This record gives sequence, structure tokens and C-alpha cells, in this order.
Amino acid sequence: METIELDSHLLNGGFLVKTLVLSVDPYMRGRMKDSDAKSFGAFALGKPWTEATSITGFGVGVVLRSENRDVPTGKHLYGMGFPHQEYFVLPDISGFIFLERHSGLPWSVYVGAAGMPGAASLFLTTAAFLMAGTGKTAYAGWKEYAHAKQGETAFVTAGAGPVGSMVIQLAKRDGLKVIASAGSDNKVKFMRDIGADVAFNYKTTDTREILAREGPIDVYWDNVGGDVLDAALEYAAIYARFLNLDQVYAKSLTISGVAAMRLAKYDEEFYATVPRALVSGSVGDALLAVQKGANKGKAVVVVAEE
Repeated sequence: METIELDSHLLNGGFLVKTLVLSVDPYMRGRMKDSDAKSFGAFALGKPWTEATSITGFGVGVVLRSENRDVPTGKHLYGMGFPHQEYFVLPDISGFIFLERHSGLPWSVYVGAAGMPGAASLFLTTAAFLMAGTGKTAYAGWKEYAHAKQGETAFVTAGAGPVGSMVIQLAKRDGLKVIASAGSDNKVKFMRDIGADVAFNYKTTDTREILAREGPIDVYWDNVGGDVLDAALEYAAIYARFLNLDQVYAKSLTISGVAAMRLAKYDEEFYATVPRALVSGSVGDALLAVQKGANKGKAVVVVAEE
């Protein structure tokens, strides 16, 4: 821990920021361990504190003193690089933006329902619950990947959390039936209050039983993975969309299920291309050997000669 004098601490051409609010988000848990993961660097826990090793995240702060003419005293800043400490000095505004507070909204909203960062609307008078959350993750993810259609069914795990609760409301706004799960009866009540059609406690209710009765599901917002993800796969509708917030999201991966019978639009091209390539030899001897029974790839049974 370091103590500074607010009126005299050296700024070296930068500016002094007082932290007002900090966002605590699920991705932080994954950084609080030794990890070789390339998507997010791990926090340097258990090591001597430096600005480079401190825990950082989204936050809002106010400029107390400034020697940078582009950053006036009294301005409010927003960004992801807020260290979890009361005060810090920045050399410039790189990675941060100036923020104007809308009348009647606390600063906590800007790291929650209107944050990470984002322009998601507040749907509830009980929006205080959402303030600790990540509104843009839910809003942007839903808009980009859900491809939601009115009348479809969505399944949201961790539905009482900051992201999940926003997803429930977005899905209802788009006219979907929503199944949602959480880990306590109080959370189940909350999910019902914000619009979930089917809300259940996964600790006391079998997820597969619920999905078998209420599914199939067209959109799955996955906050937990594991057995619940397996259940969602089992009860997914044809062409369902899965939005995952673990390793898949970290690299913005796309995982597609390939079923040739549903890709008939390529049939004409396939039959015009591949047989000719086999005859000409352009595909190569290896593929021909497979088709002759080398037992690598696809083995076939020749029933008769024409």
C-alpha cells in the first residue's frame, strides 16, 4: 500500500484521478490465477504491488489535479484501465474517455447496465441490481449473435446475474419465450419479476427435465458451461445459436455444426467438382486410396459394377 499527498504528489505532466466506482466482472475470476491463457493476461497476485501488477477493470473517476492541458480538472473519466485503488496518476487519456453523467443516474450505472461500456437502456425500475453488471456485453452480444426471432425459445443460465438478467429482458423485448436458471429461490423470483417465462433453481431442479418439457431451445446464453451446456446441446433446436462466455468468448470463436443434408445448396457444385477431380487425379492418390478401401477416412462398400 502506498500513501500519497493529494496536493503535492508529482504528476510529471499527467493528471491525478480519484476513483469513484469500479466494476467487478466475471472475467476477473479467470485472471486471478496463474495461467498460460493468451486471451487475457493474469493479474500478478502475490507479487509486490506496482502499477503494472495491480488489478484493473472498468471504472469511473474524476480528475483532481492536472498538468495535461487536454485533461481539465473536474472532468470525469471512464475506461477499462482503472486500477483497484483510490487514486492514481495517468500520463495521458489513452484508453479512457470523458464521461458526462445523465441527470438522475448514479455513476455506478456506467459500469453496469449502461456500461462495459455501452448504450444499453435500463428496462427496470429495479435497475439497481443491474448496475454492478455488464450491460454492453449483453446488449452487443445479443444483437450480434442471437439472431432472435419472435416466438423462439431462449435459455439463459446465471439469469439473475448482471449479464444474464439483461439478456432475459432483451429476449423478452424481442418476443421470445425465456427459460432461465439460477442457484437460489430468491434469484428464481427475481428472474420471474424481470420477465422469465420459466425460471428454476438448478440446484433443486433437473435442467434436462425442464428443457425436455419447455424446449427445444433456439438461443442459449451460456454463462456456466459444463453439464448445463451438455444439456442445452441435447435439447437444442435445429439451427440453434449458442452464445458462450468462457473460452469461446475470449477469442470470439465461431463453432458450427456441419450436416451435409442441410447444406444442399452446395450439391450441384460438389457433383460438378469433386468427381471430375477424382477422375483427373487432381485430388491426389491419397483420397483415391481411401475410396479403394485403405480404411483411412471413409470406407465404402461396392455393391455391384454397372
